[in-house]
Amino acid sequence: MRSFLLALACAGVLSGAAAQDLVRDPASGTAAAATDLLAVARRVVDAASRPATPWNGPRTGPRAQSGKHIAVVAEDLRNGGVLGVVDGVLEAARVIGWHVRIFDSGGADDLRLKALANALASQPDGLILAGADARALLPALRPFAENGIPIVGWHVAAQAGPVPGTPVAMNVSTDPLEVARVTALAAILQTGGHAGVVIFRDPGFRIAKDKADAMAAVIRECSGCTLLEVRDVAISRSKELVPGATRTLLARYGPRWNCALAINDIYFDYAAPVLTQAGMPNAAMIMLSAGDGSESAFLRIRTGTFQTGTVAEPLNQHGWQLIDEMNRLFAGVGVTGYVTPVHLVTADNVTADGGNRLLYDPDNGYRDIYRRIWQRP
Repeated sequence: MRSFLLALACAGVLSGAAAQDLVRDPASGTAAAATDLLAVARRVVDAASRPATPWNGPRTGPRAQSGKHIAVVAEDLRNGGVLGVVDGVLEAARVIGWHVRIFDSGGADDLRLKALANALASQPDGLILAGADARALLPALRPFAENGIPIVGWHVAAQAGPVPGTPVAMNVSTDPLEVARVTALAAILQTGGHAGVVIFRDPGFRIAKDKADAMAAVIRECSGCTLLEVRDVAISRSKELVPGATRTLLARYGPRWNCALAINDIYFDYAAPVLTQAGMPNAAMIMLSAGDGSESAFLRIRTGTFQTGTVAEPLNQHGWQLIDEMNRLFAGVGVTGYVTPVHLVTADNVTADGGNRLLYDPDNGYRDIYRRIWQRP
């Protein structure tokens, strides 16, 4: 338990002092009892569920660089996270005065490379990647760098910030591992420390594997919980594969399976109908997602249809940040490296911070702040 709590502290989920307090019994100095994990879970989940914090991102920067043409290569616009970010990019681009052209790869390997080739052929001033794996696409990204075309991305690596070994100057994201840990701790808390867990992940992306591994590590620390299975399903094939996988898992584990975790809400779009068809009561299964806060996820949480939480990304805000980071590169200054705080959406807060519009859009004034930075009306 000590290493787990200290990992939370290092990730920023729990302060170092709080982790030390929970690790060691103050009277005996011995390792904390397993029940302390529930105390950790409650503390972390409560913090992540609070209303959006005041803006703690950049407040200064270069004015708008005029007349830019941006290519956006979207991993799959059927993915609510990718679509939400692209919508934010388009909104911010209208404000800053840029033209945007979108290339959708549909989650297919061959189309991904074709989309990048078409984007390069469009002779853009800058490239935004949305949802792809930067390292896997490195050969296709090199021509952009060789032509002096700056690149920023959203969820293109396992960590936020510049992506080492690639020309991607900034990966805009919350901390994926912190997202995963909050999701798993919420599952432990909501089941009272008795979660029987299946984790859905996409094996084709490093960020997805890292998030799934982090969730699994948390579940394994819970003595009353069981990690039943980590199920590999490509997001691009979720509509095709998740219904059958859900039926198989129900037959294999029966009532032992009471908690589904996933690296993206899209898996639950196709699992929830199967559970309903099987006659499972909503209370018999909880679903929590380590990203990204889709409209359908908000609807399930609001109606109490299996899903009880999603660690929602501020997708529209991330789109604005992508444009701001690109503007800084055009101006010859460094990226901000800003990482947004983790926010857990549950039934208790689902209508706040944009939830009435079925998305997480922090009420922190980011649009006005970016307008002021860019000196745009």
